[in-house]
Amino acid sequence: MQFHRLYEDESGASHFEDGRIDLKLADFAPPAPAMHLTEAAPATHYRIVELPAGWTSEPHPAPARQIFFALAGTLEVTASDGETRQIGPGDAWLMEDASGLGHEARVVGADLFRAVIVQLD
Repeated sequence: MQFHRLYEDESGASHFEDGRIDLKLADFAPPAPAMHLTEAAPATHYRIVELPAGWTSEPHPAPARQIFFALAGTLEVTASDGETRQIGPGDAWLMEDASGLGHEARVVGADLFRAVIVQLD
């Protein structure tokens, strides 16, 4: 499974890179058939976020290391190095720019943006 990773370098600038999460076939919930899963990862909280059409932010760091799963709408995110990516339904975004210059974001299109945020240890 592919995901967008946003990280910061030693100078505090944020950058995107493509990441990959490996899924392995496992008997997770017998007697249901085996399914493809990741390894378990510790998490502290989850939140559901909804942003209206036209919402925009100033540059900011992520409040914590977290992974973001987009459910509806499109969010355009710009790293402090200027690279811009669109995050839409089915996308995962690992935010590791929790200090430094951070990123900015805006909802594009006429639809609201909805996502689940899982804050990681």
